[in-house]
Amino acid sequence: MPETTTRASLGERGAIQLANVTKTAPIYQAATPRWIVRLLDWKPLEAGIFRRNRVVEDKPIDVVCSHTEESVIPGTFAEYEETPREYVLSSINAIVNIDTRVADLFNKPYDQVREQLRVTIEAVKERQENELLNNADYGLLNNVPDSQRISTRKGAPTPDDLDDLLTKVWKEPSFFIANPLAIAAFGRECTRRGVPPPTVTLFGSPFLTWRGIPLIPTDKVHIAGDVPKSQILLIRVGERKQGVIGLFQPGLTGEQSPGLSVRFKGISDNGLASYLISLYCSASVLADDAIAVLDDVEVGQYYEYK
Repeated sequence: MPETTTRASLGERGAIQLANVTKTAPIYQAATPRWIVRLLDWKPLEAGIFRRNRVVEDKPIDVVCSHTEESVIPGTFAEYEETPREYVLSSINAIVNIDTRVADLFNKPYDQVREQLRVTIEAVKERQENELLNNADYGLLNNVPDSQRISTRKGAPTPDDLDDLLTKVWKEPSFFIANPLAIAAFGRECTRRGVPPPTVTLFGSPFLTWRGIPLIPTDKVHIAGDVPKSQILLIRVGERKQGVIGLFQPGLTGEQSPGLSVRFKGISDNGLASYLISLYCSASVLADDAIAVLDDVEVGQYYEYK
């Protein structure tokens, strides 16, 4: 039988009962930096609708060079699209229910209402980043013209492939967008060729670059297939550059950040306080050559270096 030891001091288990436990706020592990939202130019709308007016390129605008005395200057005009595309802001919504008893009694050191709203807003903003790329209507990956799509030469993304992508968006390209695994695959191809890509610092974080253009990582560019494949997107941003712009509605009731509002809905007979979270956004590709995509990007190719 083990001998019973008589303690000469207070034990840890008992002491813990008087100790204050230092706690973290709720950690939402699915949160990402959401670089795309940060890097896009955002245009406020007056009434939730945006009309993209383009000039019809098939109709040439005639100009004259080296005009001589009394020679005829041709008349010309710019033809506009008769049925321009219109974008209506899309909404992302969530309703957060909080038991008022929980909010009243268990409110220190963290405000239960604030933390419930904070975590749910994180989820809504993550969905926004996903929709900017994958929405069936305005998602960038679904708005690349066929003329702006190319495929990898041999599966893995090479410097040559990204150079080809740059020929598609050669007017002031802003950044590449890719899954972190695709960026890693590109890095391996560069290392194999002895041309490791340099880095640049944006928002205090390092990014790989190619030809001076940063590769922005996001897990919202998906990987699929038995042979894992993804895509690499290249875009030009800004209305002045006729690039890609984000769209949002300013001045919302209960606005917390551009395009996002939180509104109190009331308290039910069961004592549940409800809050409506709404985020309104869309995106527009102003010119076809503002966007291009590299398809069939294999991310599982590795090498042995000797």
